[in-house]
Amino acid sequence: MELHQIRYFLALCQELNFTRAAEQCGVAQSSLTRAIKALEIELGGALFHRERANTHLSKLGQKVRPFLEQAYGHVEGAKRQAQDFLRLQTISLRLGLMSTIASAQLIELVAALRTRHPGIALQVADGGAAALQERLLGGELDVAIYALPGLASDDRLDHLPLYREPFVVVMVDTHRLARRETVRMAELAGEPYLWRLHCEHADGIDAAFAQHNVDGPTVFQSDRDEWILAMAAAGLGYALMPARSAPHPGVAALRLIEPEITREIALVTPRGRPDAPSVGVLVHEVMRRRWSGTPALAVEQARSHTSRGEGDHLRKIDTASLSR
Repeated sequence: MELHQIRYFLALCQELNFTRAAEQCGVAQSSLTRAIKALEIELGGALFHRERANTHLSKLGQKVRPFLEQAYGHVEGAKRQAQDFLRLQTISLRLGLMSTIASAQLIELVAALRTRHPGIALQVADGGAAALQERLLGGELDVAIYALPGLASDDRLDHLPLYREPFVVVMVDTHRLARRETVRMAELAGEPYLWRLHCEHADGIDAAFAQHNVDGPTVFQSDRDEWILAMAAAGLGYALMPARSAPHPGVAALRLIEPEITREIALVTPRGRPDAPSVGVLVHEVMRRRWSGTPALAVEQARSHTSRGEGDHLRKIDTASLSR
């Protein structure tokens, strides 16, 4: 049985006319007729009853039709998979990663991309959130992972939330507050401050300082978290930073309350820009991973909406495939 015989058979099932079926397949009617005859010989009986103006499927034709449709569908699916695979061998992915995200999970993600999709030419750049967003909108990046206040309401961008992360207070582990699990912002009044210059929540933190009358002196400033942590360990002052970036020898990390400050890490793409196949690959890898020990927030939100019978409001997520 040849693939073209199946294609001719399915066309004839649709048209029930040898002339139109041959035109649909782009072959001469005699070629289509010979192919159908050969298929009937192989299957052991007539597939169609040929009457003057009433060609119709025989009982045998009706019986084998769903199997031949399925077989042809599998072959066409295999062709598409092969074409997608070949395209992935020659494409690139320009990925931006926010420099204030703890590196462990991002390194695992990059390693998985390199291992599972070696044909993608991966280019990774790090930077602050605002700089990454500017490069993303300017066409220098295909996709980025970062956090910014108000990201969800920016109509220039599509975003898939991955996880939320609280801010903590870091200070030397011999500080008078270090044995506690939590600290109120007001309790930091007068304490020397270590300023993380690249913090994407700087405006919100400054507003909270003003609200709670926290006005201690800024004794050190840097855009490198390792320097901030080193100064905290040396007892120079305290800093506010994301919880997953806080572990460091000699440093205590206290959960900040009143107010709590959190950030939402998301995968971001420009809205309206056609996605390259490599972006789809990255989305799948990101969504199948666990972030901070749980599935990506976007996956949980999509499943919640699906369970309530609502439409899929989250772009790029195939909840059926991700639930397997």
